[in-house]
Amino acid sequence: MPRLFNLGNGTALIGFDKYGQIKDFYYHYPGLENHVGQSLVHRIGIFVEEKFTWIDDGSWEINYGHQKDTMASDIKMLNSSLGMELNFTDVLYNEANIFIREIKVKNLFDRIRQVRIFFNQQFNISQTSAGETAYYDTREKVVIHYKGRRVFLINSVCDGVFFDEYSVGILGSAGREGTFKDAEDGKLSLSPIEHGKVDSVISQQVEIEVDGEKTVYFWMTVGKSISRVKKLNDELLARGPEAIKKTTIDYWKAWVSHQNFSFYGLGPTIVDLFNQSLVNIRTHVAKNGAIIASGDSDILAFWPDTYAYVWPRDAAFCAIALEKAGDFNASRRFFEFCVDTITPEGYFLHKYSPDKSLGSSWHPWIRGGRKQFPIQEDETALVIWALWKHYELSRDLEFIEGVYNTLIKKAAEFMTTYRDEKTGLPKASYDLWEEKYAIYTFTAATVYGALSVATKFATLLGKGDSATKYETAAEDIKKAIMKYLYNEAEGTFYKSIITEEEKSKKDPVIDMSSVYGIFKFGVLPGDDIKLKKAIEKTVDRLEVKTQVGGMARYEGDVYRQKGGNVPGNPWIITTMWLAQYYISIAKSEGDMEPVRKLISWAVKYASPSGTLSEQIDPYTGEQVSASPLVWSHAEFVTTIIDYLEKLEKLGVCKACYPIT
Repeated sequence: MPRLFNLGNGTALIGFDKYGQIKDFYYHYPGLENHVGQSLVHRIGIFVEEKFTWIDDGSWEINYGHQKDTMASDIKMLNSSLGMELNFTDVLYNEANIFIREIKVKNLFDRIRQVRIFFNQQFNISQTSAGETAYYDTREKVVIHYKGRRVFLINSVCDGVFFDEYSVGILGSAGREGTFKDAEDGKLSLSPIEHGKVDSVISQQVEIEVDGEKTVYFWMTVGKSISRVKKLNDELLARGPEAIKKTTIDYWKAWVSHQNFSFYGLGPTIVDLFNQSLVNIRTHVAKNGAIIASGDSDILAFWPDTYAYVWPRDAAFCAIALEKAGDFNASRRFFEFCVDTITPEGYFLHKYSPDKSLGSSWHPWIRGGRKQFPIQEDETALVIWALWKHYELSRDLEFIEGVYNTLIKKAAEFMTTYRDEKTGLPKASYDLWEEKYAIYTFTAATVYGALSVATKFATLLGKGDSATKYETAAEDIKKAIMKYLYNEAEGTFYKSIITEEEKSKKDPVIDMSSVYGIFKFGVLPGDDIKLKKAIEKTVDRLEVKTQVGGMARYEGDVYRQKGGNVPGNPWIITTMWLAQYYISIAKSEGDMEPVRKLISWAVKYASPSGTLSEQIDPYTGEQVSASPLVWSHAEFVTTIIDYLEKLEKLGVCKACYPIT
């Protein structure tokens, strides 16, 4: 089930399911330690006139959205048979770990009604059920869940009256389904403490006049000690939940709109998704610079691990989107993260946990009895490429000088020497799709691009010998790409080449990343006849020719594919790549029509709350795999900004893109 909304503040990341229930709660890093996840969920129940219902039981009509240009949910729930309407606004305070859920409870019947709202908490603190405790704190009149240095405080209020019932008990063991069942008769047992695998419930009494409405505030404070969460609870009580909710919404509105883009010729739905994409990216950025791929834990249903890791590749594309949108602070923190994680030899490994430790991997250090680097070299290259984009826009020379030896030079020296003896191309590594080990066109193009900008960095800082070395290596790789990876007979680019055996093997499979790499990293200009022909063939072979449309990754892509006569599922990323190519070759505003269609395609398949998934079902248009996928949002943002930049260059508008 895709996450239809996420909240984040750099230390916590909360994901909501389609019912508006908390399904993921990461802390102390976005992506590290999911204290819910698995089969758990924070449930919400309503008891009115002797009838009880959970909001996920199918009796509620739910419309899920977001508040425009900010990090706040907008969820509307209607239960006609109960005569009840609920309107949710959720925020995570940007300055501290306080989650606030405002619920406007409306009575649709013509009689005064007594309503109880039940909030159920199902934690798996530190991702292990052993040793957890939940208890009712009689001093503060709150419920607290804790294990070691992970503590959660739960509270609620309506009209100055706090919750008056609670229950704590065993969850899913010892023959007990869970304490949430205690709520279904409309009254809680006041059980005060339990340990092991536990859950808790609180209930808030609300009296509502005829056609009246009351506002209930529910909140959680999160910290590393009981004293800390109590202090945060005191802060909220002193200021009031409404004030903290408002200042959080105002902060994100200011952050989203501070660059004042003109959005020439783009409709409100496109602008809305652009702004929401920026928010979705930022929810997945940690204070230490980690940018995780996705916080959606439901991917565990078909995959052995989550996407809650820092892939240097995905994160580099996200950094580019953020810096192009003017957020140099977040992108700078990412490059500082890279300084701390790059190996002494000058490359990045597969992926990293948000605390900078090495993430899980399926890339071996040995293959066929031979030692190998378990890397995807494009990840190393893309970090350096993204860093140049950061400098072009920020002009922060002091920062560049500070990371030159520890990041730029390390990576450039590795890429210069990690070369295939037969061809001069970068040596074999895993492809960007993480499937096979070979010399890939995309990887070679990224290394060429990275060494080209490493040359610029070295020149900028007066390091002439290094600049000459990197430039020579870049030009050699460019020549080798055209010699060994261009398929002259077909007018396309090979996906890869393997040179380890006596006779080289070339893979002719059409892959969108191949032509994208050639144009994006400057191997060939966009209007080069060879590239144009390769793009045409790529579109012909990878365009999904169903009513859904979009671009597949490569021919025969079976990942999450249902079958049928399609090359693979359409991806947001690859479809936006095609749009970026069309932008690069546009000579007039009229040439932008295909771009606008592709942008509108992405908007069409976003969720109502503005999230983009990894893939789209080619027959139904449903979101497939992780959602949100932060890389998808990054490519959408980059595409929109490329579009605005090009309109400015064409003279269509004078200030389409305000960041220079």
